Amino acid sequence: MSSTDERRFEVLRAIVTDYVATQEPIGSKALVERHHLGVSSATVRNDMAVLEAEGYITQPHTSSGRVPTDKGYRLFVDRISEVKPISQVERRAILSFLDSGVDLDDVLRRSVQLLAQLTRQVAVIQYPVLSSSAVRHLEVVALSPSRLLLVVITDTGRVEQRMVELGADLGDNDIARLRDMFSAALNGQRLEVASHAVAELANQAPEDLRQPFIRVATVLVETLVERSADRLVLGGTSNLTRAAADFAPMAGAMGSVLEALEEQVVVLKLLAATQNSGTVTVQIGEETREENLRGTAVVSTGYGASGTVFGGLGVLGPTRMDYPGTIASVAAVARYVGEVLADR
Repeated sequence: MSSTDERRFEVLRAIVTDYVATQEPIGSKALVERHHLGVSSATVRNDMAVLEAEGYITQPHTSSGRVPTDKGYRLFVDRISEVKPISQVERRAILSFLDSGVDLDDVLRRSVQLLAQLTRQVAVIQYPVLSSSAVRHLEVVALSPSRLLLVVITDTGRVEQRMVELGADLGDNDIARLRDMFSAALNGQRLEVASHAVAELANQAPEDLRQPFIRVATVLVETLVERSADRLVLGGTSNLTRAAADFAPMAGAMGSVLEALEEQVVVLKLLAATQNSGTVTVQIGEETREENLRGTAVVSTGYGASGTVFGGLGVLGPTRMDYPGTIASVAAVARYVGEVLADR
């Protein structure tokens, strides 16, 4: 990049930084006063004219300063060379807060609560994807001689409970036989593999247990297959009210953003853009490919442990956001959520 291009990028960086902080259009005089750009006001004005012609900034009103466009934010984000790391104190506080969760649901609720507080945006986290999980334990509890409670616990901490009507009374020994056979087929298996193993096991059912065996197998297969409902946890939706002015130019304004958040499939699609933990993805404006979200930015990543991604998490807010700070917070929370769930 030439020295002229580099100088213009510094002007853009200054405009983005000031606009995020003030929400006011930025003029050349303010840039010269606030930033040590090392050039005259006339040069800054010329650089701003070029940036505007190239689509990186725009003038919202006559005789006003300039604001970044989605293209300008994209260049700014792409040129972020260093993300400010969180401090040791912040790391310990995050880990302690998440590790205090009593179960998976509580850990996920704490995650979005924390992320919303750190970024002052809407935070969202996906429940661990069943297909990426493995069965840690199968518990079979006899509620009565003809009714069982199946409890499937995954290595991501997810707990699925199902009732089974056996259609006949079974003794303790027969129930133990059922438990042992299914546990042997399931424990340690990825859920996709486990569902096939259960289906195959049903074909080998002992004749004296065939009817209850098939009923248990049917319920287990339904439990192990990925479900679309109850997959997301949101937090900090009220933070959108702070950004009402940012959404005003959009058709439908903030209401359209809230409608999009209610459609879980929309949010899941945005989170799916990040397939690897440790890699933070930033989607700005039209890059979300959602009409209702064209005034927003989504910063997301995957969370997991030992190279396995359990699901996605991130934040959604106006394009006018603190990208370096948001990226750092999303990466940190994702890292510690994965660690906490892996240790359970």
